[in-house]
Formats: sequence, C-alpha cells, structure tokens
Amino acid sequence: MKFYAHSTTRQDMSDWQPLSTHLAATGELAGTAAAAFGCGPLAMAAGLLHDLGKYTERFQRRLEGGERVDHSTHGARVAQARYGPLGTLLAYAIAGHHAGLADGMGSDTGRTSLQDRLNAALPELLPQWEAELTLPHVQAKFPDGYTPRPERAGLQITLLTRMLFSSLVDADYRDTDDFYRRIEGRPARDAGPAPPTLDALRDALDLHLAALQAGSRDSGVNALRADILAHVRARSGEAPGLFSLTVPTGGGKTLASMAFALDHALAHGLRRVIYVIPFTSIIEQNAAVFRRAFGALGEGAVLEHHSALRDDPHRAAESRSKLDLAMENWDAPIVVTSAVQFFESLFADRPARCRKLHNIAGSVVVLDEAQTLPLHLLRPCVAALDELALNYRTSVVLCTATQPALGRDEGFDGGFERVRELAPDPPALYRRLERVAVRHAGALDDDALDAHMRERAQVLCIVNNRAHARSLYEAIADAEGARHLTTLMHAHHRSAVLEEVRARLKAGRPCRLVSTSLIEAGVDVDFPAVLRAETGLDAIAQAAGRCNREGRRAREASEVLVFAPVGWTPPPELKRYAEVFRDIAGRHAGDLLGLDAVRDYFLELYWRKGDAGLDQKALLKLLQDRKRPDMLPFATLAAKFRMIETAMRPVIAPFDVDTQGRVVPSPRAMEALEELAVFDPRERTRSVGQLARVLQRYLVQLPAEGYRTLRSAGAVQVVHEKRYGEQFARLMLPDHYHPRFGVHWDDPTFRAAERNIW
Repeated sequence: MKFYAHSTTRQDMSDWQPLSTHLAATGELAGTAAAAFGCGPLAMAAGLLHDLGKYTERFQRRLEGGERVDHSTHGARVAQARYGPLGTLLAYAIAGHHAGLADGMGSDTGRTSLQDRLNAALPELLPQWEAELTLPHVQAKFPDGYTPRPERAGLQITLLTRMLFSSLVDADYRDTDDFYRRIEGRPARDAGPAPPTLDALRDALDLHLAALQAGSRDSGVNALRADILAHVRARSGEAPGLFSLTVPTGGGKTLASMAFALDHALAHGLRRVIYVIPFTSIIEQNAAVFRRAFGALGEGAVLEHHSALRDDPHRAAESRSKLDLAMENWDAPIVVTSAVQFFESLFADRPARCRKLHNIAGSVVVLDEAQTLPLHLLRPCVAALDELALNYRTSVVLCTATQPALGRDEGFDGGFERVRELAPDPPALYRRLERVAVRHAGALDDDALDAHMRERAQVLCIVNNRAHARSLYEAIADAEGARHLTTLMHAHHRSAVLEEVRARLKAGRPCRLVSTSLIEAGVDVDFPAVLRAETGLDAIAQAAGRCNREGRRAREASEVLVFAPVGWTPPPELKRYAEVFRDIAGRHAGDLLGLDAVRDYFLELYWRKGDAGLDQKALLKLLQDRKRPDMLPFATLAAKFRMIETAMRPVIAPFDVDTQGRVVPSPRAMEALEELAVFDPRERTRSVGQLARVLQRYLVQLPAEGYRTLRSAGAVQVVHEKRYGEQFARLMLPDHYHPRFGVHWDDPTFRAAERNIW
C-alpha cells in the first residue's frame, strides 16, 4: 500500500505527494529552523511525526474524497511515548499544528484539551510508518547552553514549546506550499532575487549616515547626534544580551539604534533586526525612514507587519508575493512590527500567529519607546523579553528617552539584570539636549485653552481623547492656521495635514494645531510652544520633544505648559498616570523631565499598581501553578493575553481631501478595493497582502459601538464577507468622512463611544 500526504486532481495519483517525502522534508526544514535555539533534533522529530495519522486507511480514503479524520494525534502519542517529558512538549505542537496549541488539561476556553485528544479513539495506525521513517535520537534534557530559571519554569517551557511549534508549523506550511506551487506551475517560493544581506544593508546605511552628516547644518544638536551615533556603534562588539539606549527626544535614537543593531548582528552572527514600535500609526513612518536609509535595497529588505488588518486565512491557495510569505514567518532582514503583534505572538496559540516565532531567535530586537508597554501586562512582557535574551540568543535594546525602572535592583519583581547602557552618559546628554522649559499651569478650561492658542501664532495643544480634540478645534477653527489631527483620520490624511503643518512652521506662518497623543509618537514637528493635558511623565516628555526640536530657539522661549483639563474626565488608567505625574511634579518642579524625575515617576507608578496590577490576569502565577509538561495552559494564556482590551474595528475610508478641502474618492484606494473584490485571485495583478498594504494607509480604528452603528446604517459595508469575513470593511460615502475630523457620525451612541477613546 502506498501512502500519500497531499493529493491533486489526477485520478492515477502519479503526481500525488508521498507521505514519507512530506514528513522527511518537514522534519529537515523544522530541524533547520530550530537549530537557531539549539533544538534541531527535537523539531526534526516533530516534523517527522506531525502527520503520522496519515498512515491509516481512513486518511488515505480521505484523500479520495472520504470523511475528515484526525491525522495529528497519533504523532503526538508516539512523541510522548518516545521522548519522555520533552516528548510531551512535542505532543502539544504536533496535535495542534492545524487546530492550535491546546491546554494540557482542564481548559476553560471551550476547546478540547491535549489530554482529551490523546485519550480519544483513533483509526488504526498502520505499521508501515516504522519502515519508512527513522526518528532521531534526542536526549531527555534541555539544549546545551540553556539556562533554567526555577522561578519561571512555566514560562520557560511554554515559550520553548511555542518555538518548537513555530518551527514545525512553518516547515509544514513551506513544504506543502512548495508542493502545490510545483503542481500548479507557480513560481517557487524562493524565485527571484534574494533579499539583501545584513552586510549590504550596513554599507547602504553608512552611506546614508555620511550624507546626512555632510548635508546637515553645523549645529550643536547635529554634532551631538553624530557623537551619540559613534559611541553607540562602538559598543556593538559586546556580547548578545540586554541593552538600553537612553537618549532624549531629538537625539537621533532611530537611526542610531538601527546602526547598532546591524553592527551587533554582524559581529555575532545574528540573523535579522526586529524593530518593535508601540503604535501602528507610526510603523509606516519608521519603515519609510529605514527604506530611505537603505536606498535601493530598502524595498527588498524592510518588512512591515502589524495588526490593523488581520492575517488572511484564505491566502494559502493564492499566488503570493515573496513579501506576503515573509510576513507570515518574518523571513526578512529587517522586520518593523507593532508591540501588539510582537508580544501577543509570544503568548499565542494559533499556527498563523506563532509561525514567525522561531525567527526571533538569533536576532536583535529593538523595543522602541520601551516605556509604553501596557502596565496590566508589564511583568509577563518583561519576563518574555528576558527569556529571549537568556535562552534564544536574542539581543534586546530598550530604546527610549524615558527609561522605565524595570531592573531587579530597582525593585521590579522578576525584572532585568545586567542591562548595558549604549548611550554616552545619559545625564550629560539630557543636560546638553535640554531645549524647553516645562511648567505646570494648573487647571484650564476650554475658554482658557482657546485664549492660549489665539495669543500664540504657532502652538500645539495635545489632549487625551478625540472628542476633546474636536471640541477644541471647533472653538478655534476661525483662527488663522487652525488645524486638527485625530486617529479618526486615516494615515494618508494625517500625513497630508502634517506636511502642511511643517510647511507653515518653516515659513513662520500661523499654525495652531489641536491633536490627540498620536503626534507624540515620533512625529517630526518643531513648535515654539506646546500645551499638554495632564498624563504620564513619559508622554509629557514626548510632547516636549515637539517643542524646539532642533534647538534653534532659546530654552526660555520654548515653553511646555502642562494643564489639568476642566470638564473632560480621562479614562481610569490615564487618570492614574496623571495623579502620579502631579505627585512627581511637586517633588521635581525645577526639573520635571530630568532623569531623577523620570526614575521616581516609574517607581511610584509601579508601586501604586503593585505586582498584581502589573500582571492583572495573573499569567505568571498561572504558569507557576501549571508548570508540569502535561498541564501547560496555552489556550488560556492566549485568551487572557490582550495588549489592547478595548475592542476596536478597522474600517477602510477610501477618500482623500483635495486642495479645496473637499472629500473625494481616492483613486489608489478605490483601485485596490475593486481589485480585492475580484472573486478569482488568479485574475488579480496583486495578492491580498499587497492590496492590504495599500489599504492600510486608509484605515481608521473605530470603537465597537461606533462600528456597529455605522454598519447597521449601511454606512459601512464589507468586501467579500463570505471569503474574508469582516476583515475588509469600507466606509461607503464621502458624507461620512469630514475633511477636518475624519470619520464622523451624528448618532448619540457613536459620539458617546467616541468620548471614551483616548
């Protein structure tokens, strides 16, 4: 009897894939992937066993149109029997390579546990598999060089299992995709030019940095940026591990951190750079900075991957670009991703979300704006980063102007140890880059804010929610140069507004901008005065970075006023940040942004939250309680680990604002939507992933209630719902997109939901 893994339409089976061929190829690919973290033989065993249940008569009939049959659990049973406790870890991966990682036993998620699967009745496994497969010998111990930490054993073995799962899933997908590409006559996955090497990218970056320095004006700030860059790069030879880069806003952190990452990767044989950004609104901006820095190599080197558009489950059958494939497994030299995508993947259970994890091993991870990690998951995030550095040969760079107090020696439970600072003398840098005067202005109502903005020709006012921003803008809309920014405007629209703002600032023309906090996230603007609603000290430091950014004005003439808004109540979490800031402002009134004030702010914030509040879902306790291999809580962890608790829904607003201020259809977005609506993917010129990247620029994140209101009114409709679900929801009429406010709706329930978003 011949056994097959995958079938085609040929009745004579002449081009069907032999099962032993698929298992051997998957084992080899999985073993190669896991070699990066010392688990090649284990992952090879998983690859050889993952489809063992296809050695049954029932599955072979399935290939000819028979009923579905479990083809994963037999391999999980054999792995557990052959390889002891480590075999149980393989059992999770093998049993879940389609359905996802299950809880070991007793799941509250409604999904079948691994124990129940292993105990279920299965069709008879035929003995031929033992003649066709040779399983590797695997010692019943952790990989050489692996450092166990008893206090976080549960976290360690769940992450190790996910890494093995990632290696297996990626290998299975790749070999299956290779097979069907050959059958369908599609180009091989590796067809076309290879991505640029890290060496080539570093050379391109060197040329870009040299041109920047040659073309920059001879100012103290530019000279200091050059000094910082040189000092940071000189540290690249240090052993992989944990690093911090503490540089005030405007000190050139972005390119300095990338230069260090490339130098460090090349010095130690690391494979890629993963740049983790806190806000999806600036991923494209930073990716564009890197593409420009890499010149002609940029397009083929930089992969953007974030969460605003979900992974498309239907892409497996399509002709996909190399970029689409790289997005699935992060097989690119430079990956720019969101904190949500990065950390939720580290705690995920689904194959598509975990597939990329093995490519984090042996990389440099730059955590941009490290202070923005969510408080309610801070301890699990820190533990995961520390584990990557400890056992997966990953260097982690905590990059920020306001370094959070995450060290064990600072009292953070389970915090980092031996973090090496890359910047030259951060206190001295702060003093040299101190460009603004910050003071607390007390309580200000909207009339007072209106007066402040009208009396200044150029001023930025940042508030804590979109409804307040709109209200303030409406009050000053008649003032010359009044402009408005909010996340209810899509990225393309915001970019156009910012371009106009920069032009007005450069020309010395009036510019009065009202914005939500989105402008603080790395947006390059330079105002002489900034008003900032009370919030956390780290966000106030970011706001201050939009004032006198280039240091061309005197410090005393560059004012940042922090105020308590009257009549606008912030969300509870933001209210807590503001309370801690007020406490610190009382103690450090003379130097609100100094490093001592920043350190005291984070210590106070973490103390008020308490260890339990920094792990609100008690994930680390869950892992300690269920650290036996047969009790691991994968599905439960994935359900509980949510970086963003508020349900937001992405809507495509395919409109531009023309030079007369009219909302008009965007040719680029409309063309992409029309192509997406073509039912047969073979009739498209671009893949779903390529179209999604075009439409990303036109996405607006709406609160769930607002989305439901627009959808029920027919203002939002979905492209190919049967095929994509609600992934591609679009705003239908320009009437629902305002040239100054973005998406709008007059229904009271929508406005009420909007008011709660910050």
